[in-house]
Amino acid sequence: MTTNAEEPQTRPRRRTPAGAAVLREDVTEAIRAAVFEELASVGYARMSIEGIARRAGVGKTAVYRRWKSKLHLVLDVVSALAVMGLPTPDTGSLEGDLRLLYEVTSRALRHPVASQIIPDLQAEAARNPEMAEAVQKTLREGQEGVALKILLAAEQRGEIRAGFDGELALDLIAGPLYWRSVVIRSPKLPKEYLAVLTRATAQALRAL
Repeated sequence: MTTNAEEPQTRPRRRTPAGAAVLREDVTEAIRAAVFEELASVGYARMSIEGIARRAGVGKTAVYRRWKSKLHLVLDVVSALAVMGLPTPDTGSLEGDLRLLYEVTSRALRHPVASQIIPDLQAEAARNPEMAEAVQKTLREGQEGVALKILLAAEQRGEIRAGFDGELALDLIAGPLYWRSVVIRSPKLPKEYLAVLTRATAQALRAL
C-alpha cells in the first residue's frame, strides 16, 4: 500500500526534559528548609553540602544542580527573606502600627531558629562582603521597608512632622528591640515591654 504524498506525516513526539533539566520545586524547598536547620544546628562555618543534603533527604547532586557552593546557597536563602518581608500594619494610628510591628518582629526574632541563625550570619558577614550585602538587603527590604511605610502613613495623618529625619526614625524604631532580642539575647522580654517601647518610640518620633 502506497502512502499518499498529501497525507500529513506523523511528527516525532517531543520528550519531556529529564535529569538536570527539571528541578522539582518540592526538592528545592526541602533543601532551603534544611539550610535553616543546619545553620541553627551547626552554624555557617561547620555547615556542609553533605549535611544539608542528608537533612533534606536528597543527594549532593540535587544541591549542586541548584547552587554551585555553600555560600551561594546561603546567599540565596537569606536574600529570599527580603522578598517575603513583613505585613505592613494599618491600624490607623502611629502607636497602633508600631505595637503590631513590634509584636510580629519580636516573635520572629525570638524564634529558636532565628535566634541562632541571625548572630551567626552577622559574624560571617563581618568576614564576607557578599554575605554582608545579602544580610543588609534582607534587613533593609524587610523590617526597614515596613517601618518606612508606617512613618509615611503617620506623616500623612499629621502624627509626625513633614520632612522628618528618615534614617534616625528607622534607627529609633528598629534599634531597641533588635538590641535586646539579638545582641544581648534577653531570654524573656519584661512584662509590658512592648507597650512601653511603643509609647516611648512614638514620643521620640514626634520629637524629630
